[in-house]
Amino acid sequence: MVVEPHPPIEAPRAETPPPARRRRDPANWTLAAGFAVVATIVGLIVLAWFILFVTKGRFLKPSFESIASRMTEREVKVAGDFQFYFDIIDARFVADGLTISNPKWAARPNFFEARHIATRIKTIPTLFGNRRAEWLVLDGGKVDAEWDRQKRNTWTFGDPNKKGEPFQWPVIGRADVTNTEVRYVDPQMFLRTDIKVGDIASGDRRIQGKVPFTGTGTLRGKPFTMDGALLSPNSTLTFGRTNFEMHARSGPTYLDVDGVLPAATQIEGSDLNLKVRGPNIRLLFDFLGVAAPDTRAYRFTSKLTKAGGEWRFTRINGRYGASDLHGRMTISLPNDRLLLRADLNSNLVDIIDVGPFIGYDPQALAAQGAQAAVAQTGGTPRILPDAPLRIESIRTYDAHIVYKVKDFRNPKFPISNVDLTFDLNKSLMTLSPFSFDIAGGHLASDITIDARVPSVITDYDIRLSPTPMSKLFAGFGVQQAGTTGTLKARIKLKGTGNTLRDSLATSDGRIAIILPKGTFWTQYVQLAEFDLGLFVQKLIQDKLKKPIEINCGLLGFTVRNGVAAADPILIDTDKNVMTAKGGFSFKDESLDMSFRADAKKFSLFSGQSPVGIKGYFAQPGINIISPQLLTRAGAGVALGVVASPLAAVLAFVDVGDAKSAACGPILAGAQASAMRTKSGKPRKDVGKVRENRQQAGDRKQPASIDDKLGLKK
Repeated sequence: MVVEPHPPIEAPRAETPPPARRRRDPANWTLAAGFAVVATIVGLIVLAWFILFVTKGRFLKPSFESIASRMTEREVKVAGDFQFYFDIIDARFVADGLTISNPKWAARPNFFEARHIATRIKTIPTLFGNRRAEWLVLDGGKVDAEWDRQKRNTWTFGDPNKKGEPFQWPVIGRADVTNTEVRYVDPQMFLRTDIKVGDIASGDRRIQGKVPFTGTGTLRGKPFTMDGALLSPNSTLTFGRTNFEMHARSGPTYLDVDGVLPAATQIEGSDLNLKVRGPNIRLLFDFLGVAAPDTRAYRFTSKLTKAGGEWRFTRINGRYGASDLHGRMTISLPNDRLLLRADLNSNLVDIIDVGPFIGYDPQALAAQGAQAAVAQTGGTPRILPDAPLRIESIRTYDAHIVYKVKDFRNPKFPISNVDLTFDLNKSLMTLSPFSFDIAGGHLASDITIDARVPSVITDYDIRLSPTPMSKLFAGFGVQQAGTTGTLKARIKLKGTGNTLRDSLATSDGRIAIILPKGTFWTQYVQLAEFDLGLFVQKLIQDKLKKPIEINCGLLGFTVRNGVAAADPILIDTDKNVMTAKGGFSFKDESLDMSFRADAKKFSLFSGQSPVGIKGYFAQPGINIISPQLLTRAGAGVALGVVASPLAAVLAFVDVGDAKSAACGPILAGAQASAMRTKSGKPRKDVGKVRENRQQAGDRKQPASIDDKLGLKK
């Protein structure tokens, strides 16, 4: 029997532990998940982009109509082909037969129609609110841009009763527009236009890079026509820069604009040149509803741009009539109200061109001279202008205008260095300061015209500093070599009425003209001394070259309801004391004053009889040979017959008892009641205020007014 050996007994092996599990890193896991999500999103975007690119997004047409209609609260329809896809990054949009309806209140059914529209939109700028298109192709378009009187418009989408917002053109780099019409209506600005845009006249033949336009319209009831073009040459390197030109005409008024736009539809930041010409600048400003004075023919050029809501006219240069004009101007609409600001200057202004600023016709002044300012009213000559203030126009805008003039062409008075600031604030007009140099003196004034009240109120405050009479009256026969006297004055009046004539005819206030000590020499000594006898005596003795010595003088008038009464007129010379009574009227521009001179010394040839000044502002008359003088001459003839020739002289003897005047009250511009003789006694020869007023035709006026007007300043 064979016994098999037992297998060797193996020692028990140790049990191998299972491998340890690796722990996941949370950061790595999150990063991987993120990459997976981004990859998924990118994949979906690429897929969507690919689908849109291949299909051109035509399947989105119903969604586009629904979403656009809901967002605009208008009916948006595409009758023909529709495409919306991304061409790399920028979006392309194509639609045939696109219509966007108008709100129900509008006159036409659709705000926008297009037979064909295609554009490439800059996607990234659009995401940040900057609407920008690289190019636009539009054919058969119709745009109805309309405002209503409730300040709603057709391009403000959403609630149809929402207040309209200003239209903001998208920036378009290049445009190809054909057979397109644009209608714009603004009842608040009284503007209506119909414009045809594109190569309409040339049919199918296109002009590369040119978008012409023509149009007609009315502005504030005045018709105009215009034509022009947008020019985008292929050589343009800067995005969207577009050459622009436009020519407009309304009757005899012509306007030409050319230059460069930042983009085809963007005026903001433009660089344009403006030329305007016509027979009367008022016709031009009538388009804006801005009241401007009439002028002779004008021609101006300027640079033009739009920035920050302002239309800026800079480097203005041109002429109106025989006067030049330069400066700058801005037009804006803060708070929906027109604001005109200007800083203007002239080197030389012809006095004829100033006439319209106070109501005279410049054409008539140029043709007829000063006589054109005279008009017959009720059979009497009138020279104060009666052109009415254009109240309805000034209510629609505000203004701040600074105007400076170096020199005036004026045959009578040398005027220079005019400084005028005109402000208009809700129908309140101020001319302050309004000043100029005149004949070596300076005239300053502040004038306020309040048209906010039913009866326009005008407040005049005019001040003339001491001015040499030799220069001031050089054009009226005054000899400069022998005249050292000066003149200063103040006029302070307040009246109602919407014409210069009416405001003065109803005015109250005071006029004071002061003559300090000095000499006065004129060819017409009889008018200066009002002493015919002295004039004859000097004429016989050939002593006309000796000037008159003025100690002091005052021509004062109290004005009540348009009637000015002497209060007082008192001039003290070395030989005479001259006084006057009566006055003048702004109502009918009549003059009625009598001057007399009383000698201080014994005079055989006195002839001191009142000298009358009659007539009207436009046709004054001087009555040297007064009835009193004729009576005195008749008495002299009678004495000569019955006695001897020597006796005839006695009728002209003046005992010379006139009292010299105290100059203090005169130089202060005081009233008649304050006048004194040199010895301090009240003067009896200047009359009472009430008495003077009665002579001026105003018997109901009170006697008390301010006795000084600050003439010492």
